[in-house]
Amino acid sequence: MPVFRLGPDPIFPPPAMADPEGILAVGGDLSPGRLIAAYRAGIFPWYEAGGPILWWSPDPRAVLYLDELNVSRRLARTIRSGRFETRLDTAFPQVIRACAEVSRPGEDGTWITPEMQRAYIRLHELGHAHSMEAWRDGELAGGIYGVRVGRCFCGESMFHRRTDASKVALVALVARLRAEGVTLLDCQVTSEHMLSLGAREIPRRRFLEELEAGLRIEG
Repeated sequence: MPVFRLGPDPIFPPPAMADPEGILAVGGDLSPGRLIAAYRAGIFPWYEAGGPILWWSPDPRAVLYLDELNVSRRLARTIRSGRFETRLDTAFPQVIRACAEVSRPGEDGTWITPEMQRAYIRLHELGHAHSMEAWRDGELAGGIYGVRVGRCFCGESMFHRRTDASKVALVALVARLRAEGVTLLDCQVTSEHMLSLGAREIPRRRFLEELEAGLRIEG
């Protein structure tokens, strides 16, 4: 299948036209209007520093239904201990920068480029992107950030500086989202870490149907 080159308008081809790896389009920019249009269509940017912006819509899609979050006994004990304090949206720029800086096994560098950081900080300022943070002794110990669209939260990245801090942040985020009527956390691509927390793969078509239904409900 062809990979489409985007023009100046925030318009995307149908996600079903993505190539077998999930790449749908190339080019464009990271303006708020384009990013929101992408997420509302089940598309997200993911590319390497120095390369063109690539837009993805993989099939299958990794998702976490919030009612299926798997909290281990050890994690539950950590949460009950009160070791971490969780906060919403008090350190979004710090969270995204920490996600960019953290070392990950098998990865050289980061896809969260300075350009990406600026774009998502702007989305946060506009009320579309959010972070849940885990704090310990007054220091940021872990967190997760993503974009809210309708009844779906599109998780972008998470990090930890202390054991279980990112998981504690995720549990707090899920509780907050469920209280707000969100039912689905988009994990985008499959990882063993998210599978261990209850995520699973579903066909792209099903994901897009549920995303659209949530957008209709939210208006």
